[in-house]
Amino acid sequence: MKKAFLIFFAVVAAGLGSRAQGRFGADSAECIKYLSYYEEYFKQKSYGDAVTNWRKAYSLCPHSSRQTLLINGATLLRQVIAKNARNPLYREALVDSLLTLSNERIEYFPKYAVSARNAKGTDLYNYLRNDPEKLYKGFEEIIAGNGTATKVTFFQYDMKAALDLFQSGALSAEDIISLYTRNVDLIDQVETKSDAEATQKTEVKKAVETLFASSKVASCDELVALFSPRFDADPTNVALSTQIVKMLAQTEGCIDNSLFRNALTVMHKNDPSHNSAYMLYKLNLSQGNNDEAYAYMEEAIAYEASDDEQDADYLYELATAYFKNGKLAAAYNAARKVTELDHDGDKTGKAYMLMGQIWGSVSCGGNEVEARAHFWVACDFMNKAVNADASLADEARRLSGSYSVYFPNTGDAFMYGLVKGQSYTVNCAGMSAVTTVRTKD
Repeated sequence: MKKAFLIFFAVVAAGLGSRAQGRFGADSAECIKYLSYYEEYFKQKSYGDAVTNWRKAYSLCPHSSRQTLLINGATLLRQVIAKNARNPLYREALVDSLLTLSNERIEYFPKYAVSARNAKGTDLYNYLRNDPEKLYKGFEEIIAGNGTATKVTFFQYDMKAALDLFQSGALSAEDIISLYTRNVDLIDQVETKSDAEATQKTEVKKAVETLFASSKVASCDELVALFSPRFDADPTNVALSTQIVKMLAQTEGCIDNSLFRNALTVMHKNDPSHNSAYMLYKLNLSQGNNDEAYAYMEEAIAYEASDDEQDADYLYELATAYFKNGKLAAAYNAARKVTELDHDGDKTGKAYMLMGQIWGSVSCGGNEVEARAHFWVACDFMNKAVNADASLADEARRLSGSYSVYFPNTGDAFMYGLVKGQSYTVNCAGMSAVTTVRTKD
């Protein structure tokens, strides 16, 4: 049966040969015969017989005669490579041949050059991933040829290969920065046709950014120098601002600068959240923009996405900032709200202690009692702090001792009609509290 099959195709090939010498070369009959042999075996998935006849066809036929000669040949060579995984020299030669087929597809069938390059990229990654020099060279050629039509994962593979070469000294930091910038720009321009492709694009971009940041190729100063002109040229570009924020945030000590703050501001305006508002609070506060900082923290607290415990954390931090900057009434009100929202109770003690410190530091006018009554309130809150959190006891008692020395004496209290234990309302600096009369003697 097999003999009859071969005779049949030999006859057909001979009949076609006289009409196809231009396309199928000088020995067109033999070319067509072996094309027919290998194609039939290939259809039957008899790859062993197919590869033998394919090699003969490849040696006889012009490589531009049929694109399937190159495409099917690549499929067959991958089969042979898999069978010779333990023969490194032969495997290397096979891989070179496989890549040659892709190069010939690019040369002879330019209409399909994009898909040929992407197929070559897959083979590069599958068979040469441990050879960063060849990998980098191959992917750079693919990206140069395909641009935004490059298979998106190749940008990540290209970045990894380049960083391996940087570690060995073959590429400079400037090379890596330039490559990173180009790859990210191209990824942003890649068009996606499905949700899955869009997700993959996002994941690849994140991977490229992480590779670059974790490599520590660029210092903070270099990153600021790299991105500042780009931001200045397009200050409303949300994608660019997001990229800047991610890159600088992953670089040690690189968020306390105007570029990061400005980029984060753009990002926050486009997609506001309590997290970005909180970060803008931190940045503005560290740079002395106190009013802007307070506004961002109040914005963070107002978001419904932040729960009561998160808001309690925010409020305690805001109260502390207010206190340090002399905004005592605002600090007291913020700290008081902490105790209302802190359902877990882990911040209540600290909030009471802060309230006590606020009252202890305020300056009140009036007579001998009125000017000192705020120290009673300060001690009240220190006692509350200890009751809420025993770990604060030592510090709270130390502070209470420092405040109690300023209590009025019994005689002064008597002069104003006050006795120990009597209820007393203190109004001072925009704050109000009910306390108990005490004297220091």
